[in-house]
Amino acid sequence: MTKPNPQQSSIPESSDPVERLRAIVAILRSDNGCPWDREQTLDSLKPYLIEEAYELLDAVDSGDAKLHREELGDVLLQVVLHAQIRSEAGDFDFGDVAHTLSEKLIRRHPHVFGDAVADDSDAVVQRWEAIKQQERAGSADDSVLSGVPRSLPALQRAQRMQSRAARVGFDWECRDGVVAKLDEEIAEFKQALEQNDLEHASEEMGDFIFSLVNLCRHLKVDAEDALDRANTKFNRRFVYIEQALRQEGRSCQDATLAEMDRLWDEAKQSESSSD
Repeated sequence: MTKPNPQQSSIPESSDPVERLRAIVAILRSDNGCPWDREQTLDSLKPYLIEEAYELLDAVDSGDAKLHREELGDVLLQVVLHAQIRSEAGDFDFGDVAHTLSEKLIRRHPHVFGDAVADDSDAVVQRWEAIKQQERAGSADDSVLSGVPRSLPALQRAQRMQSRAARVGFDWECRDGVVAKLDEEIAEFKQALEQNDLEHASEEMGDFIFSLVNLCRHLKVDAEDALDRANTKFNRRFVYIEQALRQEGRSCQDATLAEMDRLWDEAKQSESSSD
């Protein structure tokens, strides 16, 4: 017969699922809780928050509603853990987080909760940015680019910064100007290569990629998503090459570049015929 654990905590019961979740996390962080949860800090949780966010994106792309619900819960757990740690330090709790968010949503939607008028989503975005600038006015960090996280993936950060600048009028009037800028940047990159100045070439390559992201924005294409789709396509076609060679009892190391190119073209053709 299993002996009861004298330190065992009772499972919280509440008709409010959010309150029940908060109580569970508080117990996990308590002296009689979970050793792993007690050891966590705001810094140690950072990689988990990023990982869970990416797993959530995968769930959204999968179209699986059950998986989507589960991954949303995992992201919510990270939010509740952060709030619990702050609560233990006497800074704020989850209720304060929800209250702050509610007030921000009301403040930044005067066309819904006030007398302002916004006829379309563009007008909403412009007003949102204007209100944010008013909120930052007088602070040490009141740049239009404030709030774009430094830790964002580079393509996503570039597109976010460009969008912020465009909202205050710093933008090409049309995409033709962006295309011309692309031509200029690739010419400068080629010149650096011809001079065998690899450091300068690396800088010019960055400028070219930045301009390419700008073109994505003008075409209303998400640069991060476009590259991710290209990655997926490359993976799918390269795996086709590996599988085709494996059926012949060979590997990529045994094949010539010409043979692999031929199989790559087969993969492309197979994709075209299945559309």
